[in-house]
Amino acid sequence: MASKLWEKSVEVNHDVDTYTVGRDREMDLYLAKYDVLGSLAHITMLESIGLLTADELKTLTSALRDIHGEIEAGQFVIEDGIEDVHSQVELMLTRRLGDVGKKIHSGRSRNDQVLVDLRLFIRSEIEDLVHHIVMLFGTLNEQSRRYRTVLMPGYTHLQVAMPSSFGLWFGAYAEALVDDLTVLRAAYGVTNRNPLGSAAGYGSSFPLNRTMTTELLGFGSIDYNVVYAQMGRGKTERIVANAIANVAATIAKLAFDACMFNSQNFGFIKLADEFTTGSSIMPHKKNPDVFELTRAKCNKLQALPYEITLITNNLPSGYFRDLQLVKESFLPAFGELKSIIVMVNAMMAQVKVNEHILDDSRYDLMFSVEEVNRRTREGVPFRDAYKQVGLEIEAGRFSPVKEVAHTHEGSIGNPCNDEIAALFEKELSQFDFDTYHRAFSSLLGS
Repeated sequence: MASKLWEKSVEVNHDVDTYTVGRDREMDLYLAKYDVLGSLAHITMLESIGLLTADELKTLTSALRDIHGEIEAGQFVIEDGIEDVHSQVELMLTRRLGDVGKKIHSGRSRNDQVLVDLRLFIRSEIEDLVHHIVMLFGTLNEQSRRYRTVLMPGYTHLQVAMPSSFGLWFGAYAEALVDDLTVLRAAYGVTNRNPLGSAAGYGSSFPLNRTMTTELLGFGSIDYNVVYAQMGRGKTERIVANAIANVAATIAKLAFDACMFNSQNFGFIKLADEFTTGSSIMPHKKNPDVFELTRAKCNKLQALPYEITLITNNLPSGYFRDLQLVKESFLPAFGELKSIIVMVNAMMAQVKVNEHILDDSRYDLMFSVEEVNRRTREGVPFRDAYKQVGLEIEAGRFSPVKEVAHTHEGSIGNPCNDEIAALFEKELSQFDFDTYHRAFSSLLGS
């Protein structure tokens, strides 16, 4: 068994080793390529301050780029007995290059290594998540345009209330994603700061150039205070998890609506057959299992910020091993949410809308407010018009006019799809992904 980077003369008990390492090797595979990128920036800086020669930098850079290629090709593994991704990369360099491979850790701790790995991972995953949100927003906004004139009941207290439209229903979820994107952009800003050089949380006696590594990794700024850089572990994940939870909450509500509106008692929409399942004993059933699972998956993601809080909320400043457990729930969350968005986008693109809901007389009374407003426009005081219509309903004499003439911004006749799209594009434009892409290309020589 290979020894730990920190191990001296006492061999670690196997059970203790298994307990403390836990799922770290599995989780660290998410971080592997980012660990290499962080090391490429770090050794470039080490050469600039005289801790590596130009030849050593060239040799190490070439080897790290090779390892990055192996990771991208799916050939990288963290071997049995190796504690984490940092140890594996250093071991691979030492095997290939000898003692020069041992020099990459100067001025660094595994504490700030994992911090920078997480920041780079989160930044990339946020970008990919944004692309998925762009896709879903486009589908919802397009469906809102397509069905803008198709009326449906609106509800308060789950009671039929007033006329709504499918344009409003689809468009409401599109606009919800604008706010979700705003929060995600804020989380990106928190993430896009460089903790490298904070070492174990108290800096280094080496004359590190943290501005240089910040630029090499395409970060927006430094996490300046080295103690705060370490305090950012757990806090950053919680902030990002809240942004993930916001998106999940939007989709969970959409899933609930879709399940309800798809039921025979409503019959407002029909899900495509491939997104439903049958019953083992009832041959007529087409269950909305995909949306039900979507709702459950989204609710699980909404618990993530609280899980992280419960792990981290009673920790003082400094590093503690408790933080390791955050990775187990947090790192896979991006993939889970992206898979949800892909499925929901496909379902919403293919959903069939019932364009004749209001043929059913059970929805006649939802036009009562329209009638009150019509009489008010003709000069009847509002409270008198309200009472007149109310008495007609009680007497069974109310006859609805099933037309609406709303024109104010965001209403049935003016759902503001263009304006919502402009808001979305404004938020989207404030993400700066190109800077870090250029930085990565430079580090990898591509």
